[in-house]
Amino acid sequence: METIFESKRINFVKISESLVKEYLDMVNDVENVERFIGPLHDPYTEEQEIKWIKDKLEEKVFVLSMIEKVTGEFIGNIEYMDLNEENAELGIAITFKKQNQGFGREAIKAILNYGKNTLHLKTVYLRTHLDNYRAMHVYNMCGFKEYKRTDQVYMMIDLTTI
Repeated sequence: METIFESKRINFVKISESLVKEYLDMVNDVENVERFIGPLHDPYTEEQEIKWIKDKLEEKVFVLSMIEKVTGEFIGNIEYMDLNEENAELGIAITFKKQNQGFGREAIKAILNYGKNTLHLKTVYLRTHLDNYRAMHVYNMCGFKEYKRTDQVYMMIDLTTI
């Protein structure tokens, strides 16, 4: 797997078909992950996940898998969606086994740094569910500020100030 960048404990690598089992375990975990990343659906199949990987790679979407350096275990995926010259939307999903270990904060800080210094982004925004309190806490710790609340919470960070 090709490492794009790294942080203290995480290698950020291109998404890969070799991680399909791990992706499926994460996105089909309704209780701990899936309910926060999109509308509820039937469990994804291996074929659907492989198609997702191929589509993302073909479209050159900025989505990376996070691998723990010490153990080599899958942590989750992180991506910049709707990426343009100045801003992007951030998305992150962490497998239940790796939650509550500081990986989210480390990953967000690393991708914000990459966005600012390599991609030259000025603003990053995100959306989260109203009941995703742990995520909102991490986003606040990383410098995101809430700017709108509807059925979701909208947050953003001005990278020119960090």
